[in-house]
Amino acid sequence: MFTSTSTMMSHGFKSSKQDFTFGPWKMTIIKNHIMKSKDIERLAEEMNMPSLPEMLFGENVLRIQHASGYGIEFNATDALRRVNNMEDAVKVACAQEWLESRADSEHSKEVVRPYDWTYTTDYRGTLIGDGVQIQVMKTTERIDLEKLKAREQIMFFDEVLLFEDELHDHGVSMISVKIRVMPTSFFLLMRFFLRVDGVLIRINDTRLHHEAGNGYMLREFSMRESKVAELQNVPAALYTDPNEIAQHLSLKLTECERLELPVTPCPTANDVL
Repeated sequence: MFTSTSTMMSHGFKSSKQDFTFGPWKMTIIKNHIMKSKDIERLAEEMNMPSLPEMLFGENVLRIQHASGYGIEFNATDALRRVNNMEDAVKVACAQEWLESRADSEHSKEVVRPYDWTYTTDYRGTLIGDGVQIQVMKTTERIDLEKLKAREQIMFFDEVLLFEDELHDHGVSMISVKIRVMPTSFFLLMRFFLRVDGVLIRINDTRLHHEAGNGYMLREFSMRESKVAELQNVPAALYTDPNEIAQHLSLKLTECERLELPVTPCPTANDVL
């Protein structure tokens, strides 16, 4: 079941909310305008960071929620909370230039200190639910990606951009999440993509899969990264395409988790009465 609403915002932009029902699950997609400068500055102070991404969609959300109340959601604010606000993780010549360009506009009276100006995040989603939540356990079980390649009707698909920054024209840092729902399962991919021109390319992926009837979801997190110097045999045209360049990057980390769904008690005769 699919429902959609939209509201006209300033400058002709339409905010939107879509809901799709898959068994006991409801997928909610909320898209809104870029956060205003004053709100970004307030959030930057709260996070103890000199600056935040130029295009920050603070109200954009992709939420997967069970009828019992528990679930998982993906939003920009929580993704940024996983950024290292104490250390400059990529030390390149353009980093200082980029920091200085931001100093005048957002925190002019503060000394701009080191932090991860690439906004690299290992965010994997935010568990939600009042009282009852999904339990996360390590596992060796993997998502069957080959099975997901099988042709199956796509009942619902959407993609949400959480933030994007062009790193003062020295590349791009962005994170987005997309979901597709088939008759027997749903599959989600959240991707953080970083390209620092002439320096490195990094991709952090979070995959989430649930088959109808199972009492769990599988979540896989991977980190891939290569220096541009290590990609000499790869056409430069692929550097800007995350889907194409991913297979050429070195795999640094893979973690697999089983997200156990809470067992909700069935109603008894006394409950009905």
